[in-house]
Amino acid sequence: MSEFKKFSSIDGALKELFGGVIEKTERIFGGDINDAFKLTLSGGEKVFMKSNRTASSSFFAAEAAGLSAIASTGAIGTPEVLGFGEENGRAFLLLEFINEGREIPEYWEVFGRQLAGMHKAGTGAYINGGKFGFMADNYIGHTKQINTPKDTWIEFFRDCRLEPQFRMAEHLFSASDLKRINRLLDALDKLLIEPEHPSLLHGDLWSGNFMTGRGGKAVIIDPAAYVGHAETDIAMTELFGGFRREFYAAYNEAAPLEHGYDDRRDLYNLYHLLNHLNMFGGSYLSSVTRIVRRYA
Repeated sequence: MSEFKKFSSIDGALKELFGGVIEKTERIFGGDINDAFKLTLSGGEKVFMKSNRTASSSFFAAEAAGLSAIASTGAIGTPEVLGFGEENGRAFLLLEFINEGREIPEYWEVFGRQLAGMHKAGTGAYINGGKFGFMADNYIGHTKQINTPKDTWIEFFRDCRLEPQFRMAEHLFSASDLKRINRLLDALDKLLIEPEHPSLLHGDLWSGNFMTGRGGKAVIIDPAAYVGHAETDIAMTELFGGFRREFYAAYNEAAPLEHGYDDRRDLYNLYHLLNHLNMFGGSYLSSVTRIVRRYA
């Protein structure tokens, strides 16, 4: 994977990378956590910049590592990382600017096959010790995501995904639901299965985290990458409305989901609903408790 230089200023980074200066800055709206801009440089180059005044540069270094890991599989498009840094308390990430293109006719089928290819790629370069986790902790939204290597998927999902989120939200649950949560965590080995092989995951794959790029094919953005069970990426695609049926048909042809996936899907999405509960508040509590009560 690529190594990225940390810069101490945006202007200095752009001068070193492109030999130019910013001529035009355009705000891009749509994100919940970061500010986003299209920078046009004196040489005509376009650069995409994220910035955040409440995060350190490590926040964007983690995203850069995830983008680099995905790119290194050669399976699916993602923006090239140019650099990251921090200037006067403002963290920033510089990426290739991708002009949104027109979808090719077989867009969803290609997307499904490319994601399957990423999930089938080797994972040894992304983790030191253990089979599941990542080279370092990163973030899901603005929540720290624990990626401590573990030897089994079920142990990883319990210890590094569900338990930390439940702890953060503990004060929101009734005493009876807290008992159910403990029963659920104790029963994960009966509810989940180990994958046939570990997979590099995007980690936050919903409809807001891909776009149409070069050649009319999907480009995935804003990862919360780690090595886990491929089912979790597919489950996330279904959480907020789902992708086109052609996507799932092509994915299943290239990398068939194991029997019982439909019964496991809500457990995987419990992690994301818990994270939304912790980031955005009580409107997600009923969705979380519904899943807990279903399984425990």
